[in-house]
Amino acid sequence: MLHYQSWKGCQKNSYLTSLLLLLALCIVTSCNKGAHQKEDITMEAFSALKTPVFEMTPSDIHSALGKYGQIGKDSLSPASRTALFYKQSNGLLWIDRQGVKPAADSLVNALRQLNTIGFSGSHFKLKEIEEDLLRCQLLDFDEQHPAKVVIPRLDYNMTSAYLHYLAGQRYGFVNPRAAIGGMYDVAIERPNVSFYQSAFHKILNDSVGESLRMAEPQSSLYRQLKQQLTDSSSDESRRRILINMERCRWRDKKPMPTTGKRIVVNIPAFMLYAYGPDSTMEMRIGCGKVITKTPLLSSAIEYMQVNPEWSIPQSIVNNDVLSHAGDSGYFARHRYYIADRSTGKKVPISSVSSSMLASGKYRVAQDGGRGNSLGRIVFRFKNNFSVYLHDTSTPAFFQNAFRGVSHGCVRVQRPFDLACFLLGNTVDEWTFDKIRISMDIPPVTQQGIDYVRTHHPGENDNGRRLPYRLVTTLQVTPHVPLYITYYTIFPDLSGQLRTYPDVYGYDQSVWNHLKKYI
Repeated sequence: MLHYQSWKGCQKNSYLTSLLLLLALCIVTSCNKGAHQKEDITMEAFSALKTPVFEMTPSDIHSALGKYGQIGKDSLSPASRTALFYKQSNGLLWIDRQGVKPAADSLVNALRQLNTIGFSGSHFKLKEIEEDLLRCQLLDFDEQHPAKVVIPRLDYNMTSAYLHYLAGQRYGFVNPRAAIGGMYDVAIERPNVSFYQSAFHKILNDSVGESLRMAEPQSSLYRQLKQQLTDSSSDESRRRILINMERCRWRDKKPMPTTGKRIVVNIPAFMLYAYGPDSTMEMRIGCGKVITKTPLLSSAIEYMQVNPEWSIPQSIVNNDVLSHAGDSGYFARHRYYIADRSTGKKVPISSVSSSMLASGKYRVAQDGGRGNSLGRIVFRFKNNFSVYLHDTSTPAFFQNAFRGVSHGCVRVQRPFDLACFLLGNTVDEWTFDKIRISMDIPPVTQQGIDYVRTHHPGENDNGRRLPYRLVTTLQVTPHVPLYITYYTIFPDLSGQLRTYPDVYGYDQSVWNHLKKYI
């Protein structure tokens, strides 16, 4: 049987604390296999000081550590990794023969600063940790708080708080897919075994404080939000700030390679921002309606198509086109045609019934050119939703404050300007003029002016003027990263933070998961 003994009036006696932790070390040799008692200190020397509240066996420690937590379905969650560590009999982490390790002070100091990120200490059991830590420092054990209960509980709670805080700052306290669901299609970093191994190693190396500082997001937006949190007194404002700070913690697993250009679409702002090494640009956008939301994703714009044909998604065919099956006038007005998917050949409108369209065996498409729903140019990028950035044939909605108008794609206000930004100096002025002419924009070069004067587009069989087709597809090389995001607080091009409405209700979804930390 092992014992601890306290003496009144010796609150910070380092010798007594060393004795206390020396016994703890003896109990948990599985954690510190290289450590040994000094040969001149024996348990017989303390036999006269035996007191039940200080008695502790190895089985007491291991039993207490093993019952505090369970390994959940997510074996890589902080709670599961804490439980697993102690169930594997790895012993105590925060206590050694010198007493409570300095790493414990670093952790407690960090937890006391949780208010700077808007969190309270209750979820991290800060009060319990402080109380148990003080009992160990004062050797203040009694029948209600015996050493065999306090010491393992303290160690367990500190490990749990540390892993929760570290993983939360590094990867997010909320899993966006749990909060937002399938409309969040960004491959973000998540904790792995290597992360936890490194976290435990930092405890042993007394670099807990540094690891917590390094885990905090380093983006300028996060720093701005953190400062704004300090200056805000409104509950509603603080809540919005905390939600957007959490979004800053969600980091791409595979950031897009870039030469300095990137495109950011922020849904709540209904704005597109183009950032380049020597220029920036912003424009209004239209995005998905509430019932047909634009997905949040990261990708890269690979190419653009001028006067694209629109292959109508089956969902839109089912909702909007089926009722007009066989109506040649309707199809002519919208410049739609039908093609057999198996052969690719066009079929007469009158020969296709609504049930045939619903079968999915026939493709409905709209000819490119003026009046096409994609407008005169579309910007393509890989994604799992078949959405893209494109021009529009109905630009009047850009004057509206709320611009949720599409089935999921993003409509851009100044598509030609976006094309120029993406292509940059990779093409010559004549190429830009070919794009202009093909989009019915007046050319600016003499070569373009001469071309329009001497060439005229033809007409199709419906008497409609066909567009110039000087260019159809242009590659964007190198590809330009694209991020479709959702921030209800976001900086404009001057760096000023602006607040936007929660158009899809995602703020509330994130808050439902985040509020337990507040």
